[in-house]
Order: sequence, then structure tokens, then C-alpha cells
Amino acid sequence: MTETTMTPQAQVPTGATVMGHWIDGHEVAGEGSRTGPVYDPALGVVQKEVRYGSASDVDTAVQVARTAFASWSEVSVAKRQGIMFAFRELLNARRGELAEILTAEHGKVLSDAGGEIARGLEVVEFACGLGHLLKGEFSDNVSTGVDVYSLKQPLGVVGIISPFNFPAMVPLWFFPLAIAAGNTVVLKPSEKDPTAANWMAALLKEAGLPDGVFNVVHGDKEAVDALLTHEHVASISFVGSTPIARYVYETATAHGKRVQALGGAKNHMLVLPDADLDLVADSAVNAGFGSAGERCMAISVVMAVDSIADELVGKITERMSRLTTGDGRRGCDMGPLITSAHRDKVSGYLDVAAADGATVVVDGREATFDGASDGFWLGPTLIDKVPTSSTVYTDEIFGPVLSVVRVEGYEEGMELIERVPYGNGTAIFTNDGGAARRFQREVQVGMVGVNVPIPVPVAYHSFGGWKASLFGDAKAYGPHGVEFFTREKAVTSRWLDPSHGGLNLGFPQHD
Repeated sequence: MTETTMTPQAQVPTGATVMGHWIDGHEVAGEGSRTGPVYDPALGVVQKEVRYGSASDVDTAVQVARTAFASWSEVSVAKRQGIMFAFRELLNARRGELAEILTAEHGKVLSDAGGEIARGLEVVEFACGLGHLLKGEFSDNVSTGVDVYSLKQPLGVVGIISPFNFPAMVPLWFFPLAIAAGNTVVLKPSEKDPTAANWMAALLKEAGLPDGVFNVVHGDKEAVDALLTHEHVASISFVGSTPIARYVYETATAHGKRVQALGGAKNHMLVLPDADLDLVADSAVNAGFGSAGERCMAISVVMAVDSIADELVGKITERMSRLTTGDGRRGCDMGPLITSAHRDKVSGYLDVAAADGATVVVDGREATFDGASDGFWLGPTLIDKVPTSSTVYTDEIFGPVLSVVRVEGYEEGMELIERVPYGNGTAIFTNDGGAARRFQREVQVGMVGVNVPIPVPVAYHSFGGWKASLFGDAKAYGPHGVEFFTREKAVTSRWLDPSHGGLNLGFPQHD
């Protein structure tokens, strides 16, 4: 989850493909005249352009979705689930094709792309069984001849705004549940890697989803603001940086919308002296450098108790020496960053670290890269003895930079976590069950790992943080997702008993 980073104006190849929006079951150019470049980050070149939607394009998509809602909301739960089953089978069979799209536009290695799709598939599978969770409650004969029951009904047109780091998984956190619950969707994906959204739209159509139920409008702030303020959009689901999440929440709620806005993170791993340091080192490398650190659940700070810090830094350094950074299609361990501008921003923190008195143990700028010279490269980076006053510690860097902060023990580690304004994910590594239990109860963070570095819940639990990592009451997917995309209606009902011509309520009657 990160703020939008701007890339300098690119030289777009003559004859480059220009990708349009997906509205009412097919790709359209729309009315917006602006376009933006879509890079291959491993090559450092523009591979296509994407059209940026105008407010008019958003309105068109919303009106189409609104029309489709009238019929889609009346489709039986069984039929909606059947389409989700068909979509699941198609997505699973063609996941390799989608992984190649993700690697070509985001830069993550194919294995990371495959893992992203697998986690998204979990939510699709959860949506396939949504009928069980759409059941209301029933109270029989609460008063003489009176029953009370509740219904769960869809909201209408729902908006989804997704980030660049997970162009398939994050939309999959939301739209399967929204659609299975009877809503219609307008998705605004990141303009940096937009192809996955149109690809999934086409796959949904192949699975039997009626035209207009799922729509995609590409673009930037103009399209986002049009969604946030549109009178016929009932809700907004967002994943991104904390400043933008706050803006989305405040703007959309001011326009009467239900909002779930997931923001940024600065995730800490507390390592106690009794931990298995080989497990810790493996976990720190995987959680710190997977997907080039461009994920909101990345571990960016390892808090090591002083007595084991030197040994742990040595183990992490040794493992980093075996990593290869390069083109994700070549079997490398880590790919490039999303844009040159973001790469430069992240690498700038290394100079800050040195100026602030930290020790740069492994400098990712000095790595050798298995890829084109113009790729947006920065290798895995390890910084030790990071002062907590440094922006290297306080900022969400969103790149392959792992910081080590040394602490005296459990209490100091907990105190540091409590100071952080974010509350997305955290982890403790220890073989002391009492310390682990105390940590999971006391820590003010929404997702906690015990000897697990990236505690992303499975699809039948819900994903989301605390504090400045979540705006709104509803987390993503799981039970929270079902509640978010439905609203309850309570019905109080009386049917007169025909055996005596009705029920005498004892009130005066006019003959």
C-alpha cells in the first residue's frame, strides 16, 4: 500500500497498443483524451498505453452497472454461485497466463505472481459458498402470531480502487464477494499495471457473468474522484497509502458512502533470544524482499534483542548473498521496482541511513542484476543499528530495504511497536509460549504472526489493520467482506389465522 509515484514523461513507441476501459461487457475507448504509459519494469521500456477515464467515463460505467443491478440482484443465489464456480475453474486453469501479465507489468518474479493469484483464488472459493453467509435470522412467534426475520440484500453499484503492488489479488479480495452478494462493480485499477483488470473482466464474461455487472475504468485522480463522489455508487473499497486512504474515507463518507479504506504499514518483527535464528533469518529475507518489498505486509523492521543481534545480522547477510535480482521471467529471486521514480525514491533512503548513523550492511545499489541495463533495479538492502528517529525507520519505504533495530528486550520492543502510527501486521519469533501469548494479546496491531512473518489471514477470516492502517469499520474479505457488501433488512410479519376469520386484537371496530 503506497502513495502514487510519478514517472517522468515516457517516450511511447510509435504504434504502441492503447488499452481501453471495460464497460458493459467489452473494451471501449471512452471519452477521456488522456493516456499514460505502461512499463515493463525489467526492461525499462514502455510496452503499451492505457486510456485515462474522465468523469464522464466513470458516469457511463456507473449507469451501466446501475442498469445491470436491477436484474442481477434478482438472480438466484444458486445461479450467482454457479458463475463464481465457473470463474474459479477458468482462473485456476489459466493462472499461468495471468502470472505472465503480472510479471510483465509489475516486475515481480513469476513465483510471486503465482502466489498472488493463489491468494486471490481463496477469496473466489469463499465466494462460491456465499449462500450460507447470506442467510438471515428468524424469530418465531415473538408475539401472538407475529414473526420477525432479517434479510441480507445487496447495496447496488460498488466501487473498488486497487493499488499497483497486487493488480490481481487486491481486486479479487473484493469483487467476488460483491458480485456473489448481488452487487454490480466498477473497478479503478492502478494505471501502472492495468491489464490484469481487463483480463479478469473478460474471464468473468466467459464464466457467464452478464454484461454490465463488472466494469473497469482506468485512470488517475480524476477517475478516482468521480467514483468517490458519484451519487449512484453505494460503497468504496480501497487499498493504498495511509494519506490516500484517509482522503478516500473522508471524501466518500462525506458523499454518503460506505467505505473500507486500507492504508499503509510499518511492520515489525520482534526477535527474542530463545528464537530459532535460522528460521528468523529465512523469514526476514522472505518477508522483507519478496515482491521487492512492495507489499503492505512486508516485514520492514527486525527488532533484535542485543544478545543475538550480531549473529542474526550475520545469518541474514549470508542468505542475502545467495539471492539473485533480475528479470522475473528468468528464474530470479527478486524483480525490479515498479518505476524508475519509485526506485530512486527507495534508494535515496540508503544515503539517509548513512547520514543518520546507521550501518548499511548490504547496499542494494551495488548488486549485480540479471536483466536489461535499463530495468528499474535495486537489490536487497540490509541496514543495521537504525535510529528510531531516522526516516528510514519511520517512513513506509515500500521497497527491498530491511532495517534492524536493536532492543534490550521484550518491553522495549513492545514500546516501539506501540509508538508506530500504523497497525497493519507484526510478528514475534520465540519458543516461549507465555511470551507469544502475551504479545498477541497486548500488541495494538490488527494481524499478528507467531513465528510466522507475514500473517495474512486465509479467506474465511478478514484482512485489515488497526490505527492508521484502516479507515472504516470493515476489513477486507471474510465475514467482514460479506457484511460490507450487504445490508440487513428486518421484517416483522403477521398472517391472520384463516380458521376464525382473523385475529381479534380487542380494538373498537366500526360496524
